[in-house]
Amino acid sequence: MKRAGSGRLAAGSEKKTKRAPGFIPGSLAANSNAARLPRITSMQKTVRTFVAVEISTEVRAGAGRLIGRLEATGAGVRWVKPEHLHLTLKFLGEVDLRDVPEVCAVVTQATTTVPPFSVRVAGAGAFPDFSRPRTVWLGVEDETGELAALHEQIDKALGGIGFRREQRRFRPHLTIGRVRSGGRGLAALAEALEKNRDFAAGVVDVDEVVVFSSELERGGPIHEPLATAELAGQ
Repeated sequence: MKRAGSGRLAAGSEKKTKRAPGFIPGSLAANSNAARLPRITSMQKTVRTFVAVEISTEVRAGAGRLIGRLEATGAGVRWVKPEHLHLTLKFLGEVDLRDVPEVCAVVTQATTTVPPFSVRVAGAGAFPDFSRPRTVWLGVEDETGELAALHEQIDKALGGIGFRREQRRFRPHLTIGRVRSGGRGLAALAEALEKNRDFAAGVVDVDEVVVFSSELERGGPIHEPLATAELAGQ
């Protein structure tokens, strides 16, 4: 996609498309934390990026207990380490390094009118369902709709700078495992999921969101915070 000096669409462009996005850093919003660029190699031009809520110590420990129960089934699942868990609001994919400051500023601006709130994390589940699990998750109860509203606000703001809007309904969850191809022991896993349908992991106080970079390593992903955006609404 062509740049118009600032990294936004060239003048006269009517259609916004998903960018490989581009922005030449300038001044950030006054209330934005300066973006902290991740560790990069000399050849690296993009960074895998997502926006998420950090979970509480209570929920992280609860997720670890649930993973232990499900892992005991011996099912062929690649389990996520509890320390790598986040409540993802939007996955951006590979973002041009020059875009990172604008992304962080936009996310920060989007949260200025949103007041803090809490969500309960409970219930083991799987996509698409227990009988054909591909992704194993821990549910997030958003009874007030505040988490969905936060997601919508961030999604809309990032859509304004060229990122593709989400088409699917937002279903908040913590991904705790991914079933391996030809995974074994799925019947036992389905039974364990059913038994833990009401598993309670705890509460997350949502008072900020974080823009993360993610580097995939053999030992698991390395997540680095690029910027933190407080929920500053009253």
